[in-house]
Amino acid sequence: MEKRRFKEEKSGERIAYHITIHDMPSSERPRERLLSYGPQALSTAELLAIVLRTGTRRNNVVELAAKLLVLYGGLGGLMGADLAKLCREHRLGAAKAAQLKAALELGRRLQLEQPEARYRITSPADAARLVMMEMAYLEHEEMWILLLDTKNQVVAIEKRYKGTVNSSVLRAAEVFRPAILRNCPSILICHNHPSGDPTPSPEDIAVTEQLVAAGHLLDTELIDHLVIGKQRYVSLKEQLRW
Repeated sequence: MEKRRFKEEKSGERIAYHITIHDMPSSERPRERLLSYGPQALSTAELLAIVLRTGTRRNNVVELAAKLLVLYGGLGGLMGADLAKLCREHRLGAAKAAQLKAALELGRRLQLEQPEARYRITSPADAARLVMMEMAYLEHEEMWILLLDTKNQVVAIEKRYKGTVNSSVLRAAEVFRPAILRNCPSILICHNHPSGDPTPSPEDIAVTEQLVAAGHLLDTELIDHLVIGKQRYVSLKEQLRW
């Protein structure tokens, strides 16, 4: 049940307001719980509350964190959320929104930090798990290029295109250049459909066929092209069987 306190107006009317983090027993405050039990004991909302530090006039910091997670569909949605929109619609302030974005980006980079612990792609599902948390909630179309080593481990992720991915603006040389510069033998590309429906368009298929052919010429294999939707994806390699 939601905890509320009341203040008296001059008219005698009692108006409810949300309990602040300082009104909570110390044993229930996220920072104190983390210090006592470790980060693994905290919920996602509580961990997010520690990053945000303070709430708003309407919500204490834990309530604010929980509200953001629901509105954006989890951490992946928050990662793809627009900074200006976070400030404007949720009154986070530039500093608080920047703290949130920085924490989420650190978590993403941790996956790729150690060469011996690089993420390995063995199936389309592996690639989808790596990018879907962020790409599924983007409000515009983007193409990401996963650069792979000889063991199909992810060396880096290049974000190259925003807007509609089509053959009129997509140049094969630009797609393969990062792999050539890093001496990576293969790439896997992903792009999202903001509508949430990952069904490939005729343009998606045409672009993929062009890139497969270009990869043969450049001696850099395109191992797959994923179309990312809301919690769904389509592998064009499985569809086209190249």
